[in-house]
Amino acid sequence: MRASPTIYSMILLLVIAVAFGQPAPKKIVIVGLDDAAASELRKSAPPNVRLVTPASGQVADEVSNADALIAPQLTLGELHAGKQLRWVQILNAGVEDVLPLIRNTSITLTNLKVVLAPEVADHAMALLLALTRGLYETIPSRGKWEAPESLAQLTELRGKTAVIVGAGGVGTGIAERAASFGMTIVGVDPKESAPSSFFRQMVKPDQIDKVLSLADVVFLTVPETPATKGMMGATQFQEMKRGSYFIAVSRGTVYSMDALVQALSTRRLAGAGVDVTDPEPLPRNHPLWKFKNVVITPHIAGASDRSLSRVLELLRQNIQRFAAGEPLLNTVDRNQGY
Repeated sequence: MRASPTIYSMILLLVIAVAFGQPAPKKIVIVGLDDAAASELRKSAPPNVRLVTPASGQVADEVSNADALIAPQLTLGELHAGKQLRWVQILNAGVEDVLPLIRNTSITLTNLKVVLAPEVADHAMALLLALTRGLYETIPSRGKWEAPESLAQLTELRGKTAVIVGAGGVGTGIAERAASFGMTIVGVDPKESAPSSFFRQMVKPDQIDKVLSLADVVFLTVPETPATKGMMGATQFQEMKRGSYFIAVSRGTVYSMDALVQALSTRRLAGAGVDVTDPEPLPRNHPLWKFKNVVITPHIAGASDRSLSRVLELLRQNIQRFAAGEPLLNTVDRNQGY
């Protein structure tokens, strides 16, 4: 079998680099992006970087001598193959499955936190409005001129209180949007101070039970970490104001599905909107499907017409920074888990 011109070019570059005492180009393997997106990244890649997009069965082989990997996730096989990996860019915000794999390595891990915040914040407000404006009743009755069962149950957001659990990029985006509706915003986050002026009050996670009773709606936006897993349980749902709403747009593992079902069954909650569940997909026979006042979307909050362009911009900057030996953007804190 004859070698392709591309292989000859790669060999020639390596020979020239060695001959003139120049370091070999840094190899970055890209998985999970289509050809058009990969082509865009190649246009702006520095000359000392070589971007490789292997076929699905060749990823481990290409990773074996790669300096970096850009992929939706990192598998154990890719980690074992990538003996010289120094940087892994995950094409997701959540890194709960990746952190355990790299915990005892020197690999720098980056993710998409903040990048998809506008879309997720929009989606969170859409879920709330679908509930407060009775859209969960009127949309299914397509073709029928029918008002919701009780117009008195339609809710005005002005003057209501939103408790946002997780005041990162998504939480701050929700706060901005909720404030424009005239809502009072309370944040729950390890941060010492409010990340923006939209937050009227901030409390630490160990004080969450003190503010849940104030909430007309609770937005859950925290990533999954050992500290956040299951943080919204039966006790927390019981603390919520009767007639309030619950919105979850981060990870299904950070709240108890059983406790949510119980809170809906006892009518403590007026409704819930969830883009994330545990497990995913949510089984057809799960009791959450039976509630008319629950809006469930299939983990799509991060998608929009602009999400890819922002992802590519982050990748461009990080590829350039990696090539120059500069600090990377969106680095994951191993201790905090995000």
